[in-house]
Amino acid sequence: MKDLGLKAYRFSISWSRLLPAGTGKPNQRAVDFYQSLLSELCSSGITPVVTLYHWDLPQCLEDKYGGWLSRQVLDDFEYYASVCFDCFGSDVRYWITLNEPWCACALGYGSGEHAPGHREDAGKEPYLAAHHMLLAHARAVKCYRHSYQHIHGGSIGITLNMDWKEPLSDSAADQAAQRRALDWQLGWFADPIYKGAYPATMRERCGDRLPEFSDEEVAMLKGSSDFFGLNHYSTDFVSQGEDGPPAVPNYFADQDVRNVSDPRWQRTDMGWDIVPWGFEKLLSWIQKEYDPTGGILVTENGCAVRENTEAEAVQDTARVEYLQGYLAQLHKAMANGAVIKGYLVWSLLDNFEWAFGYAKRFGIVRVDFTTQQRTPKASAQLISDLCKGGKLKVPSRVQASSEFFPYNGRGKDSGIVIVSTHLGVKPFSFLR
Repeated sequence: MKDLGLKAYRFSISWSRLLPAGTGKPNQRAVDFYQSLLSELCSSGITPVVTLYHWDLPQCLEDKYGGWLSRQVLDDFEYYASVCFDCFGSDVRYWITLNEPWCACALGYGSGEHAPGHREDAGKEPYLAAHHMLLAHARAVKCYRHSYQHIHGGSIGITLNMDWKEPLSDSAADQAAQRRALDWQLGWFADPIYKGAYPATMRERCGDRLPEFSDEEVAMLKGSSDFFGLNHYSTDFVSQGEDGPPAVPNYFADQDVRNVSDPRWQRTDMGWDIVPWGFEKLLSWIQKEYDPTGGILVTENGCAVRENTEAEAVQDTARVEYLQGYLAQLHKAMANGAVIKGYLVWSLLDNFEWAFGYAKRFGIVRVDFTTQQRTPKASAQLISDLCKGGKLKVPSRVQASSEFFPYNGRGKDSGIVIVSTHLGVKPFSFLR
C-alpha cells in the first residue's frame, strides 16, 4: 500500500475475535493484532477507516437470545463498540458502525442467503432486525460522541449499499416504483438517520409490521452520522410490479417493484451490470435528498473479474475500464454539486467473497491462494497514478459508454480528464 501511494485503508474488526464470548474481557491477542496493524498504517501515512460490524455477529449471541431479533443486542453492541474505542480510538480517524445493514437484514432474514439464514417470517424479521441495527448504530455513535470524539477527534458514521434505480418509463406507475425501490433499500436506513422516521411508503404498505421509534430513539437516531458512507456497484431499470399484494407478506414483495436489465449492458463476474451513469445519478440524488453533513464517503466501488491466467489478471483491462467509467461519473457528480469526502476501491486484495468463497476476484492486487504471492494488476497502477498525481485520463470510448442512455437509447462520445481537487479527504485516495 505504501509503495502504491495509497492514502487510506478500510478494514473491519471481528467482534467474535475481540470478544470471544460476545461481551466480557477482550482477547489480548486480538487487541495486539489490531493495534499493530493500526500502528503500521499510521506510521506509513495511511489513514485507517475502521468498520465495527461486517455481518459477523458472535454465534454465542445468536444462540443466547436470537441475535439481531432481540433488543438485548443493543447493550452488547454498545459495549463492543466501547471496547474498540478504548483500545484503538487514538489511531482511528474514521469509524463505521455497520457495513451494509440492508444485506444483513434482507438477505439474512428475508431470502436466507446470508447468516442466520432465516426466511420463514420474511414479512416481519427483516424489519425487526433492521430496527435493532439502527438503534445499535445510534447507541454506538452516542457513546463515541459522548466519551471519545472530543479526545480522539475522529468521525463516525454508517455505510449503506445502494444500486441506482432508474424508472423504466415516464409513467406515474414506474416513477412510483422507483421511489419505493429507493425507499426499501436506502431510505429504510438513511431516512431514520437523516429525517427521524422510516419512509412514508414503507409505513403505508407495512403497517404495524414496521416497528416504531420512541421520541427518545428518534432524537438519538436523527443526525447520528458524521458522513454518508456509500457502497455502490450497479444499476437497474425498475417498473411497477406485476404480481400484486402477496398472499403471505414478505420484505421483497412488499415493494411491488420489478427490476429490469438492459441487454446491452456488460456484466461483472458477479453478474452485476456495469452502468457508470447510475453512480452519478445516485450521488446527486443522495446529495439532494439528504444533504448529508460531512459529505458522501464512497466506502466501496469496484468489480469482480474472471481471471483465467495470471497474465490476463495482471493486464486487467475490464477492471481498469470499470474504474475509469465510474470515476468519470463520480467527477461529474462533484461538478454537479455532490460533496464527495473520499473514495475507496473494493478491494485491495482478492479476498473471501462470502457465499462465493475465493472464486470471485475483486482485488486490484492478485493473490495466489496457494503460494500467497501478491501481484499488482493494471488497476493498481491506475489507482496509484491517481493517488500520486491527482489526474486520471478517461478514454473517449470509456467515457461514452459511461454516459446515461434511456432504455433502448444511445450514449454520446466525449473525453474527460479527472483532476482531484480541494476536498478535506483527498478524493480517489482511499483503498480497502
